[in-house]
Amino acid sequence: MADIKFTEDEKALIVRKIQLYFTEELKQEIGRFDAEFLLDFFSGEVGPYFYNRGLYDAQAILSSKLEDLGDAIYLLERPTEFRK
Repeated sequence: MADIKFTEDEKALIVRKIQLYFTEELKQEIGRFDAEFLLDFFSGEVGPYFYNRGLYDAQAILSSKLEDLGDAIYLLERPTEFRK
């Protein structure tokens, strides 16, 4: 898996959300540099867990849809000597 990377705009928005969280929930100020450092830490250490969970969820949805497709194809089959 490649590193999780954000555009500059995405990173700025996430950093601002981190700063707001610290201010509103923890009643502490956190500078931009520290918020970026925290984002980098979570992206590298925690991000893969969220990424993998997203992959597992996507795989489950795809598997379900493929099963539905298989059932739909089965219903299209015509009776033959092999299947009545």
